[in-house]
Amino acid sequence: MSTRVMQQNNIAETIIGAIVVAVAVGFLVFTYNRTGSGSLSGYEVNARLPKVDGLSIGTDVRLAGIKIGSVSDMTLDPKTYLVTVHMNVREDIKIPADSSVMVTSSGFLGSQYLSITPGGDDRKMAAGEFFESAQGSIDVMGLVNRFATGAGSSGGQQPAAPKPLAPPALGDGP
Repeated sequence: MSTRVMQQNNIAETIIGAIVVAVAVGFLVFTYNRTGSGSLSGYEVNARLPKVDGLSIGTDVRLAGIKIGSVSDMTLDPKTYLVTVHMNVREDIKIPADSSVMVTSSGFLGSQYLSITPGGDDRKMAAGEFFESAQGSIDVMGLVNRFATGAGSSGGQQPAAPKPLAPPALGDGP
């Protein structure tokens, strides 16, 4: 093989390698920005929830469907068994003090997120304050199972099956 052909192959391999590295870096930057892994300047608000199935650090916090923050930490209180969810909210978003928060999903099989419903109070939540009204996650599969087995209707008892009609007796003709 000539030296010129080897140099052309090396240049092509170098260009392809550079493109692969650039795509990988672009993917990492996109993921970093999309998941909210970067530091979010804002303030912390908290909620105590009985169930946080599907939530994790980095989960979106949304108001009117728009991401305004993310979950920064979750801790379990060993006495009450409630989970304290710490949320970092954008500095420019001021949440009314009587607002509520709930765990919800973006569709039937979609990912979970925290949805804030703003209240009408003039006072705004301060950093470190807790939501007074908070609803944890709902066990969707448990609800589906109860519906499918009929356990949720008529006190959990199955309705009696209809009795088949007896065939006509012979000789009961006209």
